[in-house]
Amino acid sequence: MKNKIAEIIATWFGCGKSPKAPGTVGSLGALPVIWLLSHYHADVFAMLILALFLFFIGVWATDVMIKKSAVKDPSFVVIDEVVGQMISFALIWPMLGHQHAWGFYVFAFVLFRFFDIKKMGPVRFLIKKFAMLGGLCLMMFLPVFLPPPFFISGRFCLFVKLITA
Repeated sequence: MKNKIAEIIATWFGCGKSPKAPGTVGSLGALPVIWLLSHYHADVFAMLILALFLFFIGVWATDVMIKKSAVKDPSFVVIDEVVGQMISFALIWPMLGHQHAWGFYVFAFVLFRFFDIKKMGPVRFLIKKFAMLGGLCLMMFLPVFLPPPFFISGRFCLFVKLITA
């Protein structure tokens, strides 16, 4: 039972089982939740609380799945992409202003995936250096590579607001 619950969480309801690009599918799986929160006018705090909650259960689920699969960085574990996507959107949320601009969602999604796949700067080094931490390692370095998408997406949102005002 514990393994099944961990699998559901770690794969984000099966998104991570996609045979092609499971991380991208996992990030896409976060978008309906983000859209629902926006649609019902949740604030940044609510999004961050949800992301924090998913972070902590994600660390547990990831750790269970790593032990079960004996793989250090299993591609089917996508809860880190879900949490990262939520944090990215939460930090640029105030600039969006509860608009349902699909272009913004696409832009922020593509930008997040780019930085997640590239793992620029110290992130790749940190993940390799602290691999023995298991699930915690995979989840705790998310904020390190998220600031560039926040900054770029935030500027994009301000630009969109200016030209549509």
